[in-house]
Amino acid sequence: MWRRVVLFVLVAVSLLSLLGYGFTRDAKEIPSPLIARPAPPFALPRLDAGTIALESLRGKVVFLNFWASWCAPCRAEAPALEAAWLRYRDRDVVFVGVDIQDKEEDARAFLRDFRITYPNVRDVSGKVAIDYGVWGIPETFIIDRDGRITYKHVGALGRATITAKIEEALRGVVSASEGRGEYGATR
Repeated sequence: MWRRVVLFVLVAVSLLSLLGYGFTRDAKEIPSPLIARPAPPFALPRLDAGTIALESLRGKVVFLNFWASWCAPCRAEAPALEAAWLRYRDRDVVFVGVDIQDKEEDARAFLRDFRITYPNVRDVSGKVAIDYGVWGIPETFIIDRDGRITYKHVGALGRATITAKIEEALRGVVSASEGRGEYGATR
């Protein structure tokens, strides 16, 4: 009988210790297991019309940005994203915005207010965001021509980082580490 009690106490203490350690970790600091791996496939409805399927973009570098209209860092990075899109759209680079946790009318107003011209889709169910391990927004993934994730960035992006990481993806370079924005992600 006493062996069962000791075994139970050891198991309980081990589980509580593991749980306590987990609570000390910040979920956004856990590295993405997706870097250098194939990007999870998706097909989502566009906010203007039609659908975008990731597989239809194979052969191009894809700049995939998860955002919402109510997200302050998303608003801060919007002008830089549009400027980069205008700079790279003729170089086999496609920007795709993925609106999550948002109302459709608010998302459309955001696109109008910031004069966003690159394609944007809605992930109403949140499944695609889960597949990519999105913890907060904005989060950006850069996918190379072969469909492999080469970079992940948590938080708002600046022009220099956008340019550097797109250029790397165009050359097929996989980043050694993830990026963190000056203006952090909103959860």
